[in-house]
Order: sequence, then C-alpha cells, then structure tokens
Amino acid sequence: MADSKVTVYGAYWCPDCRRSKKFLGEQFVPFNWVDIEQDKEGEQFVLQKNHGKRIIPTIVFTDGSFLVEPSNAELAKKLGLKTEAKKTYYDLIIIGGGPAGLTAAIYAAREGADTLLIERSGLGGQAGITVGLDNFPGFPEGIGGQEFSERVVQQARRFGVEILQAVDVERLEMEEGYHEVYTSDGKHYHSRAVLLATGASYRRLEVPGEDDYIGAGIHFCATCDGPFYKGSKEIVVIGGGNSAVEEGLHLTNFAEKVILLVRGDKLTASQIAIDKVNEPTSHIEVRYNTIVDAFEGKDSKLKTIKYHYKDSDKMEEIHPAAAFIFIGQMPNTSFVTDYVEMDRYGFILSGHDLTHDNQMHEHRALPFETSVPGVFVAGDVRYGSTKQVASAVGEGAAASISIREFLRRN
Repeated sequence: MADSKVTVYGAYWCPDCRRSKKFLGEQFVPFNWVDIEQDKEGEQFVLQKNHGKRIIPTIVFTDGSFLVEPSNAELAKKLGLKTEAKKTYYDLIIIGGGPAGLTAAIYAAREGADTLLIERSGLGGQAGITVGLDNFPGFPEGIGGQEFSERVVQQARRFGVEILQAVDVERLEMEEGYHEVYTSDGKHYHSRAVLLATGASYRRLEVPGEDDYIGAGIHFCATCDGPFYKGSKEIVVIGGGNSAVEEGLHLTNFAEKVILLVRGDKLTASQIAIDKVNEPTSHIEVRYNTIVDAFEGKDSKLKTIKYHYKDSDKMEEIHPAAAFIFIGQMPNTSFVTDYVEMDRYGFILSGHDLTHDNQMHEHRALPFETSVPGVFVAGDVRYGSTKQVASAVGEGAAASISIREFLRRN
C-alpha cells in the first residue's frame, strides 16, 4: 500500500476524521487531507458522494471506491490487512510489532517455534515513524525508519511468522497451563508462551496539526532525529521535565539555539540539568507558562508553532527547524494491568528486578520473564529499558532465548 493515493475528506473538529487519519498514519498509508470547512470543492464532493448529506470522514481510494465513517476494522479490510489467525494454538504469541517483537519473532520462528505476532498499529512501532536511523549498527549511511521496519517485517515473514495487523489485545488469561490471548474482534488464541512487546506511547499535545507533521518536523527522540537538523538556527523543545531538559541540552549540538516551551512556571527536571540550562553558554532559552495551540506547515513540512502565554490571549508564532515533544511516556500495558507486576508508572517488571524487589517471590523468573511464568517482556514497555532501536532489537533476541529455555523446560 506504499503507493496508495488515499484522500480523506473531513474537518478539524471531527473526532472520527482524526481517528481515521491516525489509523492510516499508523499503517504507513500515505493520504491526502481535505478539510471541507476550508475547501468548498471538497465539501461539494462529499455532498455528491453522500446524496446531499454532509457525512465525514468520506475516504476515497485509488480504485475510485470510498468508505463513509468507516470503523478501523472496515479500513483494515479495505487495505487488505490480515486480522484473523489461521490457527488457535501457538508455541509463542508476541503482542507488539516493533523492533523488539519482530526480532523475537525472527529468532523464535527460525528455531521452529510456531509463532503468531499481533500488532494493533503499524508494524515497526516508533521506529517506523522515525525519519532515519543513523546509529543502528550495519548501516554506515543510515537507514530510513520505515525502510528498516519493512525489512524486518519481510525477514519475519520469510521465517514463517504469522502476523496480524490492526488487532487490539483486550486481556490475557490462564487456562489449563495455556495463556489465553483475547482480541477486540471477539477471537482468542492459546499459547505456551507470550511476549509483551507493546512499547510505550509518547504523550501528545492533541492540538491541530500535530498528527500531520509527526516525522516531518515533529519528533519524540532527540538521539534518533536530532542529527538531521545539524546546522539549523533554532529547534523547539516542548516540556519542562528531565527528558525535555536533557534532550534539549543534547539538541544544542545541532542547532544554534534551543527554545524550551514550558507549560508551568518552572522546570521540573533535576537540579543538575537545570543548572546546565542556566549556564550562560547553554544556548537554551526557556519560555515559561506557554501553551501550544497549533502546528502549521507547508509542503508537508512543519514551519510554524502557534502558542500563547497563560496570562494572555495574544497568539505568538515561532518558526523552528523542528519541534521535539517531551511531555512523558505511557507504557501500553492497560490490557495486563491485573495480570503481571509493574512499577508505579505501568512499566513491566521482569527477571532480575522481580527477584530483588521481592525476596519471597516463589517464581524465580528467567531473564525477561515477568511475574507470570511463560509471559515475557522486551523493549520500551519493560521497566529499565533504554528506549533505543538497537537495544530493543537486542532485548527481542535475548528474550527469545529465554523463551526457548522456557519452552524446553515445559
């Protein structure tokens, strides 16, 4: 679907339009966006397609067919995504199709394990929306995040990994020694082992234009994407905690100046980090009490950030080379909240951390094994992970070796 010419007709205020755009973006399906509030020809087109009714989103595909207010399941079917598994029982079910999950799938399937991978969004995870990977070993010229993801997916399929897309896992249960994986489409699958590789989602501002420029001027990883802006005049960082300040300091290696837009009246980072910001040579400017209102761009690239100060209604504008948003991460663990042990933020504990957090724990976990025997974790969702593609790949490989040992014992 990489060459698909999809057009979404909708409006900025329409929640179903935002959902459909998000779904297409997650599946790496290029699309054109027509706001019928601004485009009268677009509005007439929608009225024509819907017999005089102004129904949005109306989504038109390459073959001329269209869907009106489609669910994610309907979009998945139209795009030809596989959403139902061939079998009911598997040796290993992997939940999450980012670098950790895909790598584990390759290792497990190559050794003969019957493997099913379930991904709710786009295969490749956060790596897939990264402009490029310059620090991944083996690619001296770097590699685009989407190309990297596509290569790993091809490799997993070559070894016979069965992959479901656009499928949400709702919960896990245990039944007669098997793990039961229940999905939102009413299906459930059984496995001897499960790997949780669901990653963590970057918190977003949820303002107009944000979704449109992710990967095209809006980023969530300075280590990954900062080098692409080397020599730029100005970069904006949004946030005031440790991640924002530390990544902001890192970005001064690439831009003449970094502007921190902070919602509160002070930084909440560590004192050491704050002291570095306050040094005269830090090249960081902090603007407190700022609220971002919108992102705007031109030629599919971010050009403008609109914001205002809390005590003023006057809109301000800034025109940076890029914006990096660091307002926190949310581990994607809501479906296993009552199933495995986590830290207070929802990141999943495993192996060594479990043993040392609870000396009386009866289950002595293997590396990457959670508090539930046979359930493993790898990648960004794991407590203590380093949130880098190379380490996620390494964790996926290491977790698969622990899973092999578990399957051998059981």
